[in-house]
Amino acid sequence: MDYFQGVVADYLRAHRSTFINSEFLLQLDEGKVLGKGRYWYCDIVAVDFSQRGIFLCEVTYSKTVHALIKRLSFWNQHWVALCNGIYRETGIPKDWSVKPWLFIPEERRGILDDKLANIVGIGSEGCQIPRPDITYLEEVMPWKYDNHDREPSRNE
Repeated sequence: MDYFQGVVADYLRAHRSTFINSEFLLQLDEGKVLGKGRYWYCDIVAVDFSQRGIFLCEVTYSKTVHALIKRLSFWNQHWVALCNGIYRETGIPKDWSVKPWLFIPEERRGILDDKLANIVGIGSEGCQIPRPDITYLEEVMPWKYDNHDREPSRNE
């Protein structure tokens, strides 16, 4: 886990209804054999009981966000199988939502938006994968929020 993954994990954990699992193994196929191109590790999976939602959190400060776009493209192609794998491996009910949540530096937002537009159908009606939530890394610094509810800090 790199430094910012830990900072993001603390941010996610600050909301008492959210539980996290770092470096979560996502596999499309059932079983112990990990087929090539059929699995990967998600930086953080956050389960928010108050929203009945599962968030696939990816953290990057890459200048090109290339690896992140590649991962989202793969998820887009295999979204139904990916969600089924998450439900299968976690036991979380299938009526809970699954959504990507990206954590990036604010200055990379334009690059990310341009590249997200190239992923066919992402976030559009009829497409499986929802448009990702995006939070800037600058917003998850511990002094920016209260550590018990993830609301903006009253000490600023």
